[in-house]
Amino acid sequence: SGRTQFKVVIQALSPKEVTRIYTPRPLDRNDGTFLMRYRMYGSVRKGLKIEILYGDQHVAQSPYILKGPVYHEYCDCPEEDPEIWQTVMSCPSEEPQITKDFISFPTIDLQRMLKEIPTKFSQTRGAIVHYTILNNHIYRRSLGKYTDFKMFSDEMFLSLARKVRLPDVEFYLNVGDWPVEFRKANDTPGPLPIISWCGSVDSRDIVLPTYDVTHSTLETLRGVTNDLLSIQGNTGPFWENKTERALFRGRDSREERLHLVKLSKENPELLDAGITGYFFFREKEKELGKVQLMGFFDFFKYKYQVNVDGTVAAYRFPYLLLGDSLVLKQDSQYYEHFYIGLKPWKHYIPVKRNLEDLLDKIKWAKENDEEARKIAKEGQLMARELLQPHRFYCYYYKVLQKYAKRQASKPEIRDGMELVPQPDDQDSVCSCHRKKPLREDL
Repeated sequence: SGRTQFKVVIQALSPKEVTRIYTPRPLDRNDGTFLMRYRMYGSVRKGLKIEILYGDQHVAQSPYILKGPVYHEYCDCPEEDPEIWQTVMSCPSEEPQITKDFISFPTIDLQRMLKEIPTKFSQTRGAIVHYTILNNHIYRRSLGKYTDFKMFSDEMFLSLARKVRLPDVEFYLNVGDWPVEFRKANDTPGPLPIISWCGSVDSRDIVLPTYDVTHSTLETLRGVTNDLLSIQGNTGPFWENKTERALFRGRDSREERLHLVKLSKENPELLDAGITGYFFFREKEKELGKVQLMGFFDFFKYKYQVNVDGTVAAYRFPYLLLGDSLVLKQDSQYYEHFYIGLKPWKHYIPVKRNLEDLLDKIKWAKENDEEARKIAKEGQLMARELLQPHRFYCYYYKVLQKYAKRQASKPEIRDGMELVPQPDDQDSVCSCHRKKPLREDL
């Protein structure tokens, strides 16, 4: 009943300022903690006062004062000093995956990339987008016909540029599913630094947070229901009341998923697995059947979640970790940017690639309930830390920063590039009140 007792009041510090702020009810995370979210539709110069009351009492160090100016999402008003911005955002000083990804690229030769990438990668994959960021403006050209997903990278780069001044940088982003650069550092010629959303143990791509978690973060409270925050307030019944079976739902994007369904038919007391749509193995639909789509929040009615790769890493993994079920994760050569922070048997249960030990692992979890619950909780806590919205912004910025420092020549706006404009509709009306640096400081 706690949820109904909370009252959240957010207002401008100055009585002369008025702004629209959407504040849904706090999310109950079922462990004594709550998430309070809000979205601004206007900016304030002096700052915001955020009060969180339980009954009539202030709780959790309420009231909070956010010193102004405080800008809404579409306000184009970047902090000129990246160091100040990173401090305010509590960015970690080091991201281990970024450090690892750049080992192969002590210097970045833009001229070589200009010569090689359009012919080597765009014709075979057709999903490469060439970006240049110059004076905090974003320019791009598409190389190939499968580049529609650039809308996700566009929105994140634009959002980042509205918040902090970005380094001048020129790079190639692979918006397809698979990593593309497989040459080793000591090969001749060596690998090229292509940025992708998914990495693999045998590729050299530089990894960014996936388009999925990025879009989920940007669209929080704007019509996306399964975002990384809302999941945390919809984790189903308490552990002891969850169904003691493992669950899988998904498309037929990998053969092991079909194998899961067979296992499920033979062992319904341990596993409930179903294919929701056939695309790759249509001939199997008659034999295996097709199940109804299931709301994601309903997944957490089950104690155990099976995570099996799709075409690459299954992008539902971060969402599953944020629930309070135990995740059984298939061994995989693919990874997302945050996997490096996770340990098997501490944050999830590893399962062999061919799933031959899956049933044994489910049985183990059932026989070791307290241990299983502890691993589920550890995984959830780590995911809450690694998948906070500000961490994505920090991560994107650090990749661009590290890349920019290694460029051997100056980035340029190339033939065929177009400006990606910042939104200019009513949503983005705002006035900048940051202190502009004096000309001699620039």
